[in-house]
Amino acid sequence: MISRENNPDYLNDFLDYMITIQNKSPNTVKEYNYDLATFLRFLKIHFNLIDKDFLNEHDFNQIEYKDISIDTISKVKLNDLHSFLAYLTTNYNSKATTRSRKVSSLRMFFNYLCQKNIIVINPSQNLETPKREKRLPKYLSLDQSKKLLDVSSNEDNRNNERDFAITTLFLNCGMRLSELVEININDINFEDCQMTVIGKGNKERTIYLNKACIKAIKEYLVVRPRDKVKKDAKNSDKALFLSERRQRIGKRTVQEIIYKELRLAGIDSKKYSVHKLRHTAATLMYQYGGVDIRALQELLGHESISTTEIYTHVSNEQVRNAVENNPLANL
Repeated sequence: MISRENNPDYLNDFLDYMITIQNKSPNTVKEYNYDLATFLRFLKIHFNLIDKDFLNEHDFNQIEYKDISIDTISKVKLNDLHSFLAYLTTNYNSKATTRSRKVSSLRMFFNYLCQKNIIVINPSQNLETPKREKRLPKYLSLDQSKKLLDVSSNEDNRNNERDFAITTLFLNCGMRLSELVEININDINFEDCQMTVIGKGNKERTIYLNKACIKAIKEYLVVRPRDKVKKDAKNSDKALFLSERRQRIGKRTVQEIIYKELRLAGIDSKKYSVHKLRHTAATLMYQYGGVDIRALQELLGHESISTTEIYTHVSNEQVRNAVENNPLANL
């Protein structure tokens, strides 16, 4: 939940604008609030608006920022934003990905203030995004993926069909955890083998279902509880996947299912996670399915093609094969 009572009015107005006009998701708006609260606390230190004795006796997160005026905000310059990012790096060992999110939040905030004529000059106009280290995503190999599915399909438990359908969707469709738990039965079009999901930013997209997905979902629907399913704020009666309590399955439950199946498959559950199954699906589709990068972007629901490009990596084995297959190799 957003602590609106701790925010100055202009910050709450910005958050309301993000929700109602920009249609940002509650989670995204919560991140904006956290990032900007951190920034406002920093300003109190940076502009000497707080007693040094307070800082010696209290934690950074105890700094109140509701009293920071628009007049103070209007004095912020690009150098101050750079100082904020440096502060995060020096004091909290903030990674480039974290600082990138802060930069995005600052840009949205100052763009809003200028757009509404609350301030005149936008200090974030020339604020650059920190360069990130390029790291290859962790993913399961094809053999590991097959083993995980085999374990899931043969596991002896009363939720076998449900858990297998969940694992199958992750490995075949590359959907996010948040998207999977929100699937409703009427989101699925069995005739056209597709379903709609709500991704980041409340954006709706179509996911196409192959034979394995359709088969797994249909087999689960045969045993899916019908009686005493809760009618609640989560619309559990419409949900595809239900928990033991006969309500919409939660993220934590799905994570525990995947961790358990990874362990049973002899795969390090500390190294891999639900999100790594999304990486796996994307990588396998690119490496074995010959999927176009633009098609992969659409399938995964990425706003930027640069995000999708991490899946265009090739394995060490592919590199080795490329060298071995050089026509000059045997001369």
